[in-house]
Amino acid sequence: MSLREQSSEPAPRRRPRADRPTEIAGVAVSHPSRVVYPDDDLTKGDVAAYYAAVADWILPELINRPLSMVRCPGGTDSACFFQKHHAAKLGDHVRAIPLEEKEGGEDDYVYIRDRTGLLQLVQMNTIEFHPWGSRVDKPDSPDRIVLDLDPAPGVGWAAVVECAREIRAQLEGMDLASFVRTSGGKGLHVVVPFRRGPGWQTVKDFCESVADAMVARSPQRYIATASKAQREGKIFIDWLRNARGATSVCSWSLRARAGAPVAMPLRWEELGKIEGGAAFDLQAALKRAGSLTADPWEGLAKLQQRLPKL
Repeated sequence: MSLREQSSEPAPRRRPRADRPTEIAGVAVSHPSRVVYPDDDLTKGDVAAYYAAVADWILPELINRPLSMVRCPGGTDSACFFQKHHAAKLGDHVRAIPLEEKEGGEDDYVYIRDRTGLLQLVQMNTIEFHPWGSRVDKPDSPDRIVLDLDPAPGVGWAAVVECAREIRAQLEGMDLASFVRTSGGKGLHVVVPFRRGPGWQTVKDFCESVADAMVARSPQRYIATASKAQREGKIFIDWLRNARGATSVCSWSLRARAGAPVAMPLRWEELGKIEGGAAFDLQAALKRAGSLTADPWEGLAKLQQRLPKL
C-alpha cells in the first residue's frame, strides 16, 4: 500500500449503481456498499458504523488535536495516502488550524471537535487517524509521548511484551505512569501523558534518552536507530514520533491493512493475554467496546505528572 499525501484522489474501484447513501450517526455516507476490506468483505458502511459505535472511546484521543488521516478512496487494496492539510470538501464539522510549516509559511491543518466531524472524515474515506501529541490551542506545547515498539521479522511477541514492561518499569523509576496499546500492526505503543510545559525538542530528547537507556542495558535485544541493516533480531524503540508534526495512530483507529486490525488500548494487566499487535480486528473491537465497563486508560486525562529534566 502506498501512503502519500496528494491533492487528487484515485478513482474508486467499486461504485455499485444502486448503492444509495445511508445516514449513519447523522452523516450521509455515500456508497455504503463499496468494499473497503476485500479480504474481509467489509464495506464503507461497515467502517462508518464501526466509528459511530466507538465514537465515545476514540474522540478523547482526537478532539482538538491536529491530525493526519490515511484515506483509501478505492479500498485498502488500492492506493491509500496520508493527508494532513484541510480542504473544504472534508465537511463543515472538519475544522482548520493554521500551523507553521517546516519549510516556512503556514498552511491549514485538520482537527475535529465532535462525532459529526469524525464521521464526515470517514465519509471522505478516512480509515486511520493519527493525531499530534499536542492540542490546537498550544500546538507547540506537547502533552504526551508515544514510544513505538517495532519488532524485526522473526522477533517473538513475548519479547515485545517484555520490552514494553521494561519501559514501564524505567518510567516508573522516574515517577511517570504509562499506558499501553496494540499498534494494530506488529508491535505495541507505550504512551506517557504529562503536563504541558516542555517544548518539542525537550520532549524528543527525553524520548531518545529513554530509548538509549534501554539499548544500553540490552544492546542485543533493542535498537534506537531507524537503520534496517542493524535491526535484525531486535526491537526498534521508535522515539522519533515525538517531534513537531510527527504522529502515531490513535487508540480505536482501524488500520488500512488486511484483516481490518484496530489499535487497541489495554490495561497493563491485560497485556499477557494478548497474542499480537493485531489481536483485535473490527468485530473484536466492537465486541470489546460494547462490553467495557471502564476505560482501559482510566485516569489518563487527570494525570498531572511532569517530565523530569534530563
